[in-house]
Amino acid sequence: MATLKVPATVPSPTDDAEQLRKAFKGWGTNERLIISILAHRTAAQRRAIRSIYAQTYGEELLKSLDDEISGDFERAVVLWTLDPAERDAQLANEVVRKWHQSNLVLIEIACARTSDELFQVRRAYQARYKRSLEEDVAAHTSGDFRKLLVPLVSAYRYEGIEVNNSLAKSEAKLLHEKISEKAYSHEELVRIISTRSKPQLIATLNQYKNEYGKTINKDLNSDPKNEYLAALRAVIRCICCPERYFEKVIRLAIKGLGTDENALTRVITTRADVDLKVIEEAYYKRNSLPLVSAVKGDTSGDYKDMLIALLGHDI
Repeated sequence: MATLKVPATVPSPTDDAEQLRKAFKGWGTNERLIISILAHRTAAQRRAIRSIYAQTYGEELLKSLDDEISGDFERAVVLWTLDPAERDAQLANEVVRKWHQSNLVLIEIACARTSDELFQVRRAYQARYKRSLEEDVAAHTSGDFRKLLVPLVSAYRYEGIEVNNSLAKSEAKLLHEKISEKAYSHEELVRIISTRSKPQLIATLNQYKNEYGKTINKDLNSDPKNEYLAALRAVIRCICCPERYFEKVIRLAIKGLGTDENALTRVITTRADVDLKVIEEAYYKRNSLPLVSAVKGDTSGDYKDMLIALLGHDI
């Protein structure tokens, strides 16, 4: 499911650190060498390279990268080089420091990670920023968004496969009642969406469709311009069908004039070692175009090469 390609024989972290140091020295930076190493190492291998680099050269690898490269290429390389929990903590902090339409970032972190991964993100956030993620989300959101996002980032969902069909039926009825009343931020609706395991929530939403004739997201689309309802739909899609959720994020990032590099970079760097292959398949099914071709057509230079490498293709 991952697109990350690691060579059969991986150099030692010491050798990789030495090669990266060489890429930074002399006349100009050897961007291709940076890509050839970092874009083909697992999170554990990248962590080891960072440790050896700091011990050997007395400087954080991320600092060297910041000094030597820039722009969208730098952001893609740095986000990828970070440990996954560190990366998510940084992405979340960028949102809460300057609140804008990126509530999707918090939704992805809360809904597309496992319970243990989300817990590690919260720990990394606290260690780095000396505050809790929940505290910052509460402080920088308000109204319905606060009611939804704080429980989501605080959740620790059960990850077993068991499903209680009676509960699914009763909670489908409860969801339908609240949506019919337009009580979209009711505590019971938020509780079900933010706490139930993925299999249980899917069973509930299937029951909802069977009982009431429409998917819950169609019923939550009564006002397409309502940002809170859009967030609710994104939460449900991200939990229940993450490949379709991320396909849409990429499609909208590439579609039309200009490219949303932040969204494109975020999806590729956070999913390359998880399920980007499945997202690629969803993208092709939806758009009749390979994702790698779309990325090549909308990006350029070293940034393009980094993304193509993370997609598992030769540059």
